[in-house]
Amino acid sequence: MVSGLWGRKIGMTQMFSKENAVVPVTVIDIAGWFVTNIRTLERDGYVAVQVGCVKDRYSKEEFSINWLKNLTKYFKVVREIRVSGEDQKSLPTIGQPVDTSILEEGVSVDVFGKTKGCGFAGVVRRHNFAGPPGSHGHTMGNRTGSIGSFCSQGKVIKGKTMPGQMGNEKRVVRNLEIVKVEHDSKVVLVKGSVPGKSGSLVFIRKEIA
Repeated sequence: MVSGLWGRKIGMTQMFSKENAVVPVTVIDIAGWFVTNIRTLERDGYVAVQVGCVKDRYSKEEFSINWLKNLTKYFKVVREIRVSGEDQKSLPTIGQPVDTSILEEGVSVDVFGKTKGCGFAGVVRRHNFAGPPGSHGHTMGNRTGSIGSFCSQGKVIKGKTMPGQMGNEKRVVRNLEIVKVEHDSKVVLVKGSVPGKSGSLVFIRKEIA
């Protein structure tokens, strides 16, 4: 059995807990994933389960083993889930739907995803620089300012906060509680926010103690 699942972030909403408190949750769709291959230690050098998400046009059709001969035609995305330790003894079979029973209400999970890409950004937006005063004829604009000195032969120190690519980085939010699992509709509600924008892929893994 694998220790995690791939899904697609739908968005955020809120629900009431048993104590009638409003809880912000992220809705993750885990439907349409099938086991497409099994990586073995003898053949591939590692053990993993390859899963694929069926394209929308084939989602209402019954799964066919012939789909595995042309993954790009029938699956919109294919990912792997590494398996280690005791989990290697209970691997799923190729062609079966991904088992969602490993996710239960109240379980803590770690959610991996890519943050929203914001393109090239300056220091005011990327690093929360205050910028120059708005009066007395300042013409600096929102530029960085001095980035070096004569101390190190005019070199720029490593890690200097400068303009550049903002977002589109792999991030993880740990210790999030699963508030609700809809096994019929294959939807998971996780307390709090997770990386990525609506529609992006996320990986849900059981929290490692």
